[in-house]
Amino acid sequence: MISEADLVAQVQTCLDEFYKRRLAKLSGLRLKDTLRRKNPYLFRAIGTESAADLIGELLSAYMSSSDEGIFGDAFFEPLAKAVAGGTVAGGEGADIVVETETTYKAIAVKSGPSVFNAQSRRRQNQEFMSLRSRMLKLQKHFDAVVGYCYGRKAPKRVKQDQIFRELAGQAFWEELTGDPDFYLRIIAAMQAKPAEHKRAFHEEWNKAVNRFLREFTADFCHPDGAIDWERLLRYNSGKQV
Repeated sequence: MISEADLVAQVQTCLDEFYKRRLAKLSGLRLKDTLRRKNPYLFRAIGTESAADLIGELLSAYMSSSDEGIFGDAFFEPLAKAVAGGTVAGGEGADIVVETETTYKAIAVKSGPSVFNAQSRRRQNQEFMSLRSRMLKLQKHFDAVVGYCYGRKAPKRVKQDQIFRELAGQAFWEELTGDPDFYLRIIAAMQAKPAEHKRAFHEEWNKAVNRFLREFTADFCHPDGAIDWERLLRYNSGKQV
């Protein structure tokens, strides 16, 4: 079992990487790229009237979506690899391999329990099947696991053609570490790091708001300051010529 000091150090390292990528994403955002991905009809329908409100909602929606992906890549996956006591998998389909004398356990690490649609689930299963075929020469039991780093996954009978188990939240971290309380230890190990990051993030956030507001007012507002919805919609949804 990983010691508390080692866990704190690993969590802090993963948080540093998450924060670095998060700040880079925010500082690199461009208004017009972001506007193309959002729904102007929705902003109008919910009564957005000021450019400042629209920019705030735009940035909040974008960063909320972006943060989930960044956190999975920069925090959850490296942490799982560090505490699993296995090796980093080199092929497609698995992120971690834990091998004993009798078992070859292949683990695919996912952020939350809602990542699969029917097509991606089939692809994950096929990748595990290909890996199992390559490992037949080891003559070990092949145990395929998809682990979700948070959330719950009700135990259910595996479909006949599905070869992998699914574990989420507490169950997944316990599978990796043998510690039923490990999922709680992760959040405790964050300590004061989030508060330290918050100050730097707010500085970058305010820069992005000011940058976006200046550009939006110049390009998508009437002379009196009101949002020019038709001009915004033409930019977002007009035919390409």
